[in-house]
Amino acid sequence: MSHEPTASQRVSRKDEHLELAMRLHGQDRAGAFDDVAFVHHSLPGVSAGQVDIGTTVLGSRWEVPFYINAMTGGTRATARINADLAEAAADAGVAIACGSQHVALRDPERADGFRVIRRRAPGAFVLGNVGPTVSPQEAVQAVEMLEANALQIHLNAAQELVMPEGDRDFTGWSEAISAIVAAVPVPVVVKEVGFGLSRRTIEALVRAGVAAVDVAGSGGTDFIAIENERRARRDLSYLIGWGQPTALCLLESLAGPKPVGLPVLASGGVRNPLDVVRSLALGACAVGASGHVLRTLVKEGPEALRRELHTWSDHVRTLMTLLGAADVPQLRRTDVLVTGRTAEQARLLGVDLERLAHRSEPSPPTISPVKGD
Repeated sequence: MSHEPTASQRVSRKDEHLELAMRLHGQDRAGAFDDVAFVHHSLPGVSAGQVDIGTTVLGSRWEVPFYINAMTGGTRATARINADLAEAAADAGVAIACGSQHVALRDPERADGFRVIRRRAPGAFVLGNVGPTVSPQEAVQAVEMLEANALQIHLNAAQELVMPEGDRDFTGWSEAISAIVAAVPVPVVVKEVGFGLSRRTIEALVRAGVAAVDVAGSGGTDFIAIENERRARRDLSYLIGWGQPTALCLLESLAGPKPVGLPVLASGGVRNPLDVVRSLALGACAVGASGHVLRTLVKEGPEALRRELHTWSDHVRTLMTLLGAADVPQLRRTDVLVTGRTAEQARLLGVDLERLAHRSEPSPPTISPVKGD
């Protein structure tokens, strides 16, 4: 059963989500990323000036390996935020994804709160955002609204079930995704909203024809916590923390015996440049941040956000130099130690953590047996 909200309810919910995201986001809490460490080798063998921090995503060159991930849009307050985010993205040369465009697809007068992203960042790689419940025609409209380079489809069953007015019927999502993929003229990225994509889910999305996935694991903005605050009795607090953290999702999908067959992006609980580099080393082609970006903008202002994005670029370069990685692909050959709860869960999922800790070592030569005289 679906409880379809009115246009005014959708607009009010956008602002409410923004306020709750700011209040509830666990910005500095320990998480799975803290279970991931690098083996330090004291002869890096590279110069910082030679390090290329760029990456390739969906056939496009990104000058930095992180991006501003989906947040908001569609109201007066959120339109201002989208404008500031887009200007910061343009200044720092990072890609940017908008929040769900459903409110603008239902009420075209709200579309300018999303179009402002393209106006303020005319040369940026921009990702639109819809859910699997929109029609293929609406998905095309979402792409046109932003002149988007790609389209995110967000999966949010956990959020919907806790949301007082949320959907209760999730049948047909795989088929709907396939139909959207066939209809839109740009690559489709399917992402979670903070509960993590399992390997089984990713394999189903491969069959649906998507171009990439964003595992979007737990550890950052928790939409169960947000929606529980909106419930009259707040009676689902025991579900807060549901899902798999980003590091575990990457380990399962990319560090297992057989990596999944499409590009994987990472977001969810990304707090700093070290988390970016950790994610890249675990196989992500790019890393999204939203909670830290939003808090920096709202608490410190647009100029502080622009400085922060440039600082992240500088720090990613510094960390790659320390690790002896001249480019992003070389990060995937660094030695990584996974411990704690994350190691325990990864082993249960079949991840060979010992191999991960010895990736930089040359493969032993093949020795042919010596025949006797």
